[in-house]
Amino acid sequence: MRNGRARHPWRCAWQEGARGLCATLGSKPGLRLSIPNLITLGRILLVPVVVWAIASGAMLSAFLLFLAAGVSDAVDGFLAKRFGMTSELGAYLDPLADKVLIVSIYISLGIANALPRWLVILVVSRDLLIVGGVMLSWVIGKPVSVKPHIVSKLNTAAQLLLVALVLAALGMGFDAGWALTLVTIAVATLTLASVAIYLREWVQHMGSAP
Repeated sequence: MRNGRARHPWRCAWQEGARGLCATLGSKPGLRLSIPNLITLGRILLVPVVVWAIASGAMLSAFLLFLAAGVSDAVDGFLAKRFGMTSELGAYLDPLADKVLIVSIYISLGIANALPRWLVILVVSRDLLIVGGVMLSWVIGKPVSVKPHIVSKLNTAAQLLLVALVLAALGMGFDAGWALTLVTIAVATLTLASVAIYLREWVQHMGSAP
């Protein structure tokens, strides 16, 4: 009990774990933390703040934070491509950050009755089905690689547009009206189309000869 190490074993464990993680990332060329990777990590850490803002009813703050997340996404993508900072770690982190942001915000807006719950269930279920399908393919021994197609990219863009529209309308106090209805229909349609495409590709892959 003579030093902080004895008084705070949990803090020591956290510090040791953090040093171990950094050492692991630094020892693998494909997993080095670059500036784009750090920006992406910052975007992931921003997610609970956005969720807190929505839960607190601070929709304008949530909208501004969401815009900041969008800008950070564009910045880390530009830096990675412009200065050759692309990495294996970034290839995993970037889509993970997007999915964590989208799913968390959709669930939060659904709980706040700002989005139809059927739409929230549809969006979240789609991602769970894809993750579950990939995990099952690995368990069976026929790993499938998920390659984003044009419908999936359009779906993500529509989902983000809907979030921005809802948060802006609630935060600035205007009626999105027909625009909100159209984007909601687009998200639902593209989500179903994306599920159908991924399911077809998964079934074809799993049924193919080893």
